[in-house]
Amino acid sequence: MSDRTAAVTRETAETEIELTLAVDGDGDSEVETGVGFFDHMLASFAKHGLFDLTVRCDGDTHIDDHHTVEDVGIALGEAFAEALGDKRGIRRYADRRVPLDEAVAGVVVDVSGRPYFEFTGAFSQDDVGEMTSDMARHFAYSLAMNAGLTLHTEVETGINAHHEVEALFKALARAMDDATRLDERRSDTPSTKGDL
Repeated sequence: MSDRTAAVTRETAETEIELTLAVDGDGDSEVETGVGFFDHMLASFAKHGLFDLTVRCDGDTHIDDHHTVEDVGIALGEAFAEALGDKRGIRRYADRRVPLDEAVAGVVVDVSGRPYFEFTGAFSQDDVGEMTSDMARHFAYSLAMNAGLTLHTEVETGINAHHEVEALFKALARAMDDATRLDERRSDTPSTKGDL
């Protein structure tokens, strides 16, 4: 198996990010973004996707959480794109639904090289800790646009935004793990065009 890893550095006037990703990891993470609940979600994403992930972000959290969450999503998307390369041998598609108590979230993904994003549903509270609930949707959007994913996401049910957001991150992790796994029967890129 090739080494499916990436390191991304992103620096703007709003954030400075250093991120590493190992697609074929053990679920280990070290995350420091300055937004506590977002750190928890990224650690959960790594754990349930079996990705090794380190994230260091120094962002303008004195304004709000938007730039930090968005830019980490961009960097993680770039890391997936780099680590997967020509996507040779991957399963490509995945569909996962994950419950967390009363909440259920779902993700359908195609590692297509064609960025597209849809979200349906709503979050029951505006904020979870220091993170705006809707930034979970925007994180998934930023990831999809920069990793080249066709990504459909939904929060089906729930009454607690903590549970809804966490279910969404876990569903995203499981779907990304499934879609990026190598299929031992395949040696080519999974497309009739021969390219993704």
